[in-house]
Amino acid sequence: MTRLGSGMPHPLGATWDGSGVNFAFFSAHAEKVELCLFESSGRREIDRIALPEYTHEVWHGYLHDVWPGQLYGYRVHGPYDPKAGHRFNPHKLLLDPYAKAYHGELRWHDAAFGYRVGHPREDLAMDRRNSAFVMPKCVVIDPAVTWGPDIRPRTSWADTIIYEAHVKGMTACHPDVPSPLKGSFAGLAHPPAIDHLVRLGVTAVELMPVQAFFDDRYLVEKGLSNYWGYNTIGFFAPATRYISRMGDLHEFKLMVRRLHEAGIEVILDVVYNHTAEGNHLGPTLSFKGADNASYYILDSDPRYYFDVTGCGNTLNLKHSRVLQMVMDSLRYWVEEVHVDGFRFDLATALGREREEFDHQAVFFEAVRQDPVLSEVKLIAEPWDIGPDGYQLGNFPPGWAEWNGRYRDGIRSFWKGDEHGIPDTARGLLGWADLFDHGGRRPWTSVNFITAHDGFTLNDLVSYNDKHNDANLEDNSDGHDDNRSWNCGAEGPTDDPEVLDLRDRMRRNMMATLLLSQGTPMILMGDEFGRTQEGNNNAYCQDNELTWLDWEEHSERDQAFQAFVQGLLRLRRNLPILRQTRFLHGQQVGERGNQNIVWFKPDGGVMGPDDWGVAHAKTIGMLLCDVEEFGVLILLNAHHETVPFLLPDHGIGSAWHTLVDTAEGLIEPEDAVRTPGEMFGLPARSLLMFTVAEP
Repeated sequence: MTRLGSGMPHPLGATWDGSGVNFAFFSAHAEKVELCLFESSGRREIDRIALPEYTHEVWHGYLHDVWPGQLYGYRVHGPYDPKAGHRFNPHKLLLDPYAKAYHGELRWHDAAFGYRVGHPREDLAMDRRNSAFVMPKCVVIDPAVTWGPDIRPRTSWADTIIYEAHVKGMTACHPDVPSPLKGSFAGLAHPPAIDHLVRLGVTAVELMPVQAFFDDRYLVEKGLSNYWGYNTIGFFAPATRYISRMGDLHEFKLMVRRLHEAGIEVILDVVYNHTAEGNHLGPTLSFKGADNASYYILDSDPRYYFDVTGCGNTLNLKHSRVLQMVMDSLRYWVEEVHVDGFRFDLATALGREREEFDHQAVFFEAVRQDPVLSEVKLIAEPWDIGPDGYQLGNFPPGWAEWNGRYRDGIRSFWKGDEHGIPDTARGLLGWADLFDHGGRRPWTSVNFITAHDGFTLNDLVSYNDKHNDANLEDNSDGHDDNRSWNCGAEGPTDDPEVLDLRDRMRRNMMATLLLSQGTPMILMGDEFGRTQEGNNNAYCQDNELTWLDWEEHSERDQAFQAFVQGLLRLRRNLPILRQTRFLHGQQVGERGNQNIVWFKPDGGVMGPDDWGVAHAKTIGMLLCDVEEFGVLILLNAHHETVPFLLPDHGIGSAWHTLVDTAEGLIEPEDAVRTPGEMFGLPARSLLMFTVAEP
């Protein structure tokens, strides 16, 4: 018989101390909490123990004869009274919100729901079936791991280049990754995957959600799956689907160490705005059965949820224990797993006081003062679906933000839309209009043209319309405002003129991205032309449509990858392209040159009236630093060649070409032009020149 002691109310979760395990479980409204122990397969419950103590709303107990590897779950007793916000149901086995690992996967069955599915009065009809047979089980872990001399790269924000990647998608088809490791953390830790990132020249991988999540029932019933993973159920446990057949819990830590050894930081895309339990008709898996009224923001009618996420519920970060869980989770991934930062999904929801967003909300203030979290990279996706949900530029100092206005502005400009010059200029300078306050820096703007949500770069120049039929939603899902252009043919084509134009457009957008002030983010596979066949919402496509194709690439794609590598090399070598302060035309250097000057094609300086010219599609930007070093970037989104007078701004005697998207060249030899020279700026092209002090 298991020996039971009172234990401690902290730390929360299951904690192995070398002699036994302390179990601590928060529930403010429960009447009893039972710990359920399972044999090694997870099929049979071998013991059920009521936690003996209740301290500060935490139920706790200590088991002397329990070891790492023990499988467990909870049953929580209390009122089943949805009208009062309570959904306790002891017939449902619950996952520990602090579990560090899971065994098994969720099997969808009506028994996973706390109410009788299909009953006309679900708020009154509690389901009394035991859900243990469909539930994964929590695992007691031994956290000890030998890290060795793991050294965090600690790349400065100004030098950071992010590569948004998917753990499985990155290696599922890689020919040089061993089959047992494909699609796993160990696969991403394998040398061929890391070597690609190093050769490309990125400094950080931003991994799409790797915290434990399940496939949604409606997807499973259609033969699809939750590929992206934005449906978290466990904020401390890695998703078991990414642990290889040869690996274990420490596989993720191995991946982090290997990436660090290559000088690459690891940023996690995290979902703390909602959970996988959905709305009032969703399953009872963990939080809903542990203490629904505490974990979630409830509507004025407590049967329902206040939802600004579009996923059925919103976590209640105003509750101290829920806030503690999120903070404990973040610190766990930093301190125990050594990750270097986080990108927060739907981050506006984290700062809501119901209807209003507050950049001084309790979560942001907690992070700001935390000695661990305030030192890592923090990136906000600055929107949710609630009132005034788009809060770009309004997050606190210390945060970077995904800049969707950059994406839209640059796409529109190169597509040839009118009124494209102002937002393009803002984007090239890091959108000071939005971010230059509170001591924030240009790196605050995380610039991107493409991300997981939307077209790939190849599809952006190959499709006018989305083609999401594989999602089985009648092509009704996904964005309609893509600002894409197929360059003359929808989808695949053999027309060399169309392909040449698509290549040029890819080069234009990638060059703009990597030559802009701010923090650039590249989507996995964009460097060699990955396509999703026009699907701009491939969240449920866990197959070759979304996985990287590593087979031999066409000459066009090989050339484009070399072009991207060249751009990244230039960005590393030219600090003027990644400045630490916003540029507002201040005088620099002994000659008092302005650090930013905008030019019209006739060589004249842009005046106030010039910015409002709707049909203008050509502009020049001259950057100058204190060392009298200058960079000139010319952009022409017009469909015809435009005569451009190279400015003579007193900082050199010759302009040396560094980038030419018309020809696809980086640092071509003997490509020198003279200040004051009029030349033809090719249609739909970007050229960058540099000049040093003569």
